[in-house]
Order: sequence, then structure tokens, then C-alpha cells
Amino acid sequence: MQNLPDLEAWAIFLRVAETGSFAKAADLLGISQPTVSKAIARLEKKLGTMLLYRTTRKLSLTPTGEQLRERAMQVLAEAEDFESEASALAVEPHGVVRVNAPMSFGLRYLAPLLPEFLSRYPGVDVELMLTDHLVDIVAGGFDVAIRIAELSDSSLRARRLCTVRRPLVAAPAYLEQHGRPAHPRDLERHAILTYTNLPTPECWRFRHTASGDEHAVPVRGRIRTNNADVIVPALLAGQGIALQPEFLVWDALQRGELEHVMGEWAIADINVNLVMPPGLMRTTRVTALLDFLVEHLAHAPWAMSER
Repeated sequence: MQNLPDLEAWAIFLRVAETGSFAKAADLLGISQPTVSKAIARLEKKLGTMLLYRTTRKLSLTPTGEQLRERAMQVLAEAEDFESEASALAVEPHGVVRVNAPMSFGLRYLAPLLPEFLSRYPGVDVELMLTDHLVDIVAGGFDVAIRIAELSDSSLRARRLCTVRRPLVAAPAYLEQHGRPAHPRDLERHAILTYTNLPTPECWRFRHTASGDEHAVPVRGRIRTNNADVIVPALLAGQGIALQPEFLVWDALQRGELEHVMGEWAIADINVNLVMPPGLMRTTRVTALLDFLVEHLAHAPWAMSER
């Protein structure tokens, strides 16, 4: 640490040169007179030369002290400018935020929000990568990832955005033709449309909302896909029944294009999480994005907010 510049001592030296007194410099800086004296002695020892002439009546600069005073003033002025700029950057969000999100959620809910976010924070750019594959956000250099699932224990930090239901849905035309299932075992007689990017995509585990009884049913989809948006057209066309996150189908349910069936039996809800790399420090641009997403999505029509 001996090779680092002693900026604190140089700042004290300038106050001494300005006031001509250790005591006055100490008062201006709000420190003790011995601290001032030790700082000057520390500088002189490091430089191997005297900076001040000391008498009982006054202090004055040596020729070396005169020369170094101007340079020290320049260096400290630059340091003050640097701190001011750094402080401004810390207050005003600035830079690039790299985000990873699932394809369907990103297209439906993140992309439409980006124009407003960019307008609110003109100093921030967004790099958004959409994929339905699980990405290592640390290795990928991402600041934030959206995970729609139960999180495994890890060193990653997470902030729950909301909880989402997964209703069993079908088109009215399909139900009129094939009947409405009342129990999970009835699904064995129905056409299933399956989202495969789940821990057990071919086994659906239901729980009765009143009795707590549980029932697992094996399913094999006529459509099997790792992107839930692929299932929606087939659902609307009356080609089968599917479990869908409510954020994908809530509008179709509101319009009556789909119906929530077997409502007394439920699949476990899923969480929408904002996940970040480990570490305590978080830049203002990342915090700005997190707060913006909570503001716009935590109380969406399909979101079950924290109670």
C-alpha cells in the first residue's frame, strides 16, 4: 500500500499552505492539529525532502513545496471532478442492462414495456435475450433474468414478482363435442396439448382445492412443444385441453374463447421471479429496471400479488 498516492495528506498540505498554520488548517478540515502535523511529516518522509519551513512564528513553503503545491492543486481538482461525475452516474441510471427471459413472456410483456422504460431512462440501453432454455446468467453476463418456476437453492439473488395460476383450459367447441372432465382421471379420454419444458411434462399432479386430495394423471400430448404459445392456436381451434400459465390465456378466458375446466382441481401455482447474480452491490440501472417491472407487472390482471 506504500506506493499508493496519499491524496488525503496532499489535501491537508494544501490547506496548510493556504492558511499558513497547522491549527487553522485543522479547524477548516475538522481534524486535530496532530493529524495535520503527522500528514505533513508523512509526505516529507515519502518524498525525502522538506515541504515547509517551520518557525515558532510562522510556516512557509520551501522551493520544493512551492513547486508541488500547483501540481497538487491540479491533481486534487481532477479527483474532485471524478468524484462528482461518479456521484452523478450513481444517481442517474446509465449504461447497458442485459436481460434474459422466456420467449413467450418476453414477447408478450417485456417487449411492449421497453419503449416506456427507454423514455423514462434515456441513459440506459437494454439488451434482451429471449430463450426457453435455462441460461447460466453469471456465465452469460446477464444483470437480470426472469424465471417462471420454483427456484432451486443457489447463490443467485431473487425477487418474486408475482405468482401465476396454471388453469386447465379448452375451447367451448371442444368441450361441447368431447364433454367436460370433472376428475383428473377423465383426462385419459381427452386430447391433450402438452408444454414439455417442465420437470414432469407427461405427468400432471392435481390437488382438490376443498379436500386436499391429490391425483396424478399420465398425459401424452397430440402437440408437444417447449413453447407454450405454440399451444394457443390449437386450443382456440378446439383441438384439445391444455395447462397454460394464466398470463398466456387470461384475455381469451375473459372473451369466452377459452373456458377454465375442472376448476375444483388445481395444479400448483408458479412464481415469476426476477433473478440476479450474487453480490450485494446493484447498479442504479438494474435497480431502475427491477422497480419498473414490479410497477408494471406485479399487479397485472393475471398476477396473484403477494398477500
